Amino acid sequence: MSEAVSTGLLDRTIRRITTVWRDMASGVPDETLEAQMRTCLAGRGGEVSARNRAAKLAETYLAADEPGRRDFLRTLASFDSDPDAVAAAYAAVTAAEDPAERSAAKAELRRALEPPRLKLLTQFVSIPDGCKFLVDLRGALLRLRGSDKMLTALDADLRGLLAAWFDIGFLELRRIDWNSPAALLEKLVTYESVHAVRSWRDLKNRLDADRRCYGFFHPRMPGEPLIFVEVALVKGLAGSVQDLLNEKAPVLDPAVADSAIFYSISNCQAGLAGISFGNFLIKRVVEELSGEFSNLKTFATLSPIPGFRRWLDTLLASDPEGLLSDDESVSLVSAHPADSGCAALAGIIGKRSWWRHSAVRQAAEPVLVRLCARYLMAESKRNRALDPVAHFHLSNGARVERLNMLGDTSDKGARESATLMVNYLYDPAKIEEWHEDYAGEGKRNASTAVRKLARGWS
Repeated sequence: MSEAVSTGLLDRTIRRITTVWRDMASGVPDETLEAQMRTCLAGRGGEVSARNRAAKLAETYLAADEPGRRDFLRTLASFDSDPDAVAAAYAAVTAAEDPAERSAAKAELRRALEPPRLKLLTQFVSIPDGCKFLVDLRGALLRLRGSDKMLTALDADLRGLLAAWFDIGFLELRRIDWNSPAALLEKLVTYESVHAVRSWRDLKNRLDADRRCYGFFHPRMPGEPLIFVEVALVKGLAGSVQDLLNEKAPVLDPAVADSAIFYSISNCQAGLAGISFGNFLIKRVVEELSGEFSNLKTFATLSPIPGFRRWLDTLLASDPEGLLSDDESVSLVSAHPADSGCAALAGIIGKRSWWRHSAVRQAAEPVLVRLCARYLMAESKRNRALDPVAHFHLSNGARVERLNMLGDTSDKGARESATLMVNYLYDPAKIEEWHEDYAGEGKRNASTAVRKLARGWS
């Protein structure tokens, strides 16, 4: 369903905006790409002429194929600072003899360093859907830039602009429900990146009375969510995403729920990569839900562990000494005959629906839970949690609360995390403290049970 909806939505959007831009650009003469850009920079004529030229340039980009778009981006990147002007401005800074003169020289140096392409980029904002155009332009740039230094420099400029324009102070938090516009609901289906929406019935279930969905929106892109979070109002910590998404489960009265479970957070705009909203979104939603339901005492996630199997498979292949206890190895080999406990565990989790066999699950589950705790609590990359979702939540001020075997029994869940999911707890009274622990010292806060599991290899 997602692919069909996504394709139809994209086609309709492109047809609409290209028609608008084509009408605006109808009186603009045809020129080469570089000439178009120079004409835009020259700024001849009034505001309407400038908008029409920007629309013509945007239409040129959108009509191009992939190689043509890369050529567009490289041509745009070529409008760089004048090296002679930069050198002269820098010389003036070094020659300045007093603070006032040096300050004025530095201001001139900043002006000289500003590349003309920045002016071109900002001109797109004046046209209809121009802000969305720039966001999508950066999405393509991230995909196409590779090791190209010119495109990397262009990305740095565009990222700086978008970071300023999409500052959290400009964003609006909105609840999305079944009565939201159909086009917006289609976008939820398209952008859901954690647990794919299977049908309209599935989507309706996610927006029922015991569910909440919130997104951040920008005033220049009112119909486009930047990021959204899906929340289930339940009793106790949820341990299975299949249970949460069960369309046949009875709807719970939110007034008797004591826990809000954040089970999916999806970034919607590839062009805003590196501009973080998720930490602000969770905190804002906690505030919203606390105000709406005084009965909610627990705020936690039910999160995937996308890097666990990749890490575990590599580890099992190397068969390190001390990874498994003697008892664990004997139990695993008994359940799945192999030359070693590591080979047995690798064979077990490599089979489809292995957990349906009670003897196999009994042998594998305690080992998987222990190793997953170790992965989340001890494995690092550049002093940050190796798992990207763990890093995200720990950075936001959460703690690792509980591991859930069979948390996600989908093919994706088995492939990425051997069905394990994790609850990260957000305690409003501790968020800032736990954030500082992780950001400042690399300390990963966790419940006593998780800390005990993660202590040592055996």
